Amino acid sequence: MNRSTKMSLSEKQMGYLLIFPALLIILVIAIWPVMRSFWISLHDIRLNDPTKSEIHSSYGLDMERYVSTLPNLLRYVKREADSAEGSSKEKLNALQAQIEQMNTSLNQTGEVASRYQMIDQLLLDFKPVPTELKYVSLSNEQTDAIKTSLGEVRAVLLQMSEQKLLAKPEGALGVIQGIEASIIEPNFVGFAYYKRFLTDARMWGALYNTAFFTIISVAIELVLGILIALLINRPFHGRSLVRATVLIPWAIPTVISAMMWKFLYDGQNGIVAYLFEQAGLISDMGMLLTTKAGAMFSVILADVWKTTPFMALLLFAGLQTIPQSLYEAASVDGATRTQQFFRITLPMLKSTILVALLFRTLDAFRVFDLIYTLTGGAPGNSTETISIYAYKTMFAQMSFGEGSALAVIVFLCVALISIGYVKILGADLLSDGSGK
Repeated sequence: MNRSTKMSLSEKQMGYLLIFPALLIILVIAIWPVMRSFWISLHDIRLNDPTKSEIHSSYGLDMERYVSTLPNLLRYVKREADSAEGSSKEKLNALQAQIEQMNTSLNQTGEVASRYQMIDQLLLDFKPVPTELKYVSLSNEQTDAIKTSLGEVRAVLLQMSEQKLLAKPEGALGVIQGIEASIIEPNFVGFAYYKRFLTDARMWGALYNTAFFTIISVAIELVLGILIALLINRPFHGRSLVRATVLIPWAIPTVISAMMWKFLYDGQNGIVAYLFEQAGLISDMGMLLTTKAGAMFSVILADVWKTTPFMALLLFAGLQTIPQSLYEAASVDGATRTQQFFRITLPMLKSTILVALLFRTLDAFRVFDLIYTLTGGAPGNSTETISIYAYKTMFAQMSFGEGSALAVIVFLCVALISIGYVKILGADLLSDGSGK
């Protein structure tokens, strides 16, 4: 290996060393949350179900529920046995012995026995059970034994209930269900959520709403942004004041601007709704937030008002990089303003437009706060975007596995949009202009 090769390898290694901190930050901040969301989406995690509040790869037992419900089952069977006679009494005594045997077999595991005593004492003292004591793993054999015993007890109690041999038949199933609920099932579901979403009309409707909102709002913002950027780039008196004024809508927090527009769209006192009615654009002031077309138009108008200044600011920065000499030369050659715009301004703004479109498209596709505050996805989910659907699934329904699957779908859509922009519009940014 010659000296130049050694130097080349050394420089390559130095380059990797320099970018390693950036790669590490990207991995921690961007990649890891997505990987974690994908892992969660493979499990049925529900915060409103104690047995599914976290990932369980094997069978387990909710010790707090088991310790608090097993004595109820034993007391119920014993009370029924004390009031029964003949063969019914013998059956109930046999059930009691079977339940005690089940509990004895389970407590042969040292971990279960020790936790049983500690949790029982905590419950007697009305103290909370620590999370580290609540759950214990079970083998498949132990789980099968518990399920078999409970199934046999259930069958006997149901039979006796049908024959009206129990003093309180209504309590028979309740005590059994309490024990069964303490058994924790593995909650790995694989790609079940993704398969379901492929045929979920609501999810496809949310994607359509998101795409429609994104395309229309970004297109309008691009056109208005270019016009505003050209205006504030021209020399005139008060230009600095106009530039500062243009940025006011963008500087207002999104939630506040959404609340403001909600008042403006109000069907009784909204000034915007009143002006639209007077202009003949709508037949009734209440149409803006109560009809599907009106609600979508309303959120698009509010978003255009809010984020057009951001687009104009980026494009204005791009205009500042275009040499004035190009316009002077074009004027000398007799080019009109329109020809200068299409032959000089737009080609020179291509890179800036790419960046502006990329930022705004990704931001619009992930829209949440504006629509959630303005319409909440109503009416009839006509303005529900994929982000709002994921939020409702995750926090309203407490289904974190399902909501994480939707979050991964949002990430995939955003990734495809980014790749599309770079491939279609940004190929020149990745090359050196030599055509290689």
